[in-house]
Amino acid sequence: MTGRCRRAGRRHLAALVAAAALAVVPGAPQAEYGDVVLNKRSDQEGMRPVIFPHWFHRIRFRCAVCHFELGFKMRVGANDVLMSDIIDGKFCGMCHNGSIAWGPDRCDLCHSGLPGQKSRIVGGHGTKGPGRW
Repeated sequence: MTGRCRRAGRRHLAALVAAAALAVVPGAPQAEYGDVVLNKRSDQEGMRPVIFPHWFHRIRFRCAVCHFELGFKMRVGANDVLMSDIIDGKFCGMCHNGSIAWGPDRCDLCHSGLPGQKSRIVGGHGTKGPGRW
């Protein structure tokens, strides 16, 4: 192989490595199907909206765990959850207490939405839950 071919080969290899690196760099967090975007107060408080991975929790727990034992109402927008509640061990704070799951000091793990995102359920809100049967 000549010197010119080796240099061209190295440039192609460098370009491929750079392209591969860019392909795996994570982009901005986005809500996926079934996620709940919560932005009732986040923008006004200077925080990113919360992206709640509903299906991630749902495949691990029965509905009653959160919607009865932890006090979440089964209606979009019906829960008025404050960070002070979570810190006091209510709602999310029952599990996200630093022992069972990460604690409320890890803001970025929940407040990961893009600023300005509207509160919604990604993928639609036409579920067959209470009030829709």
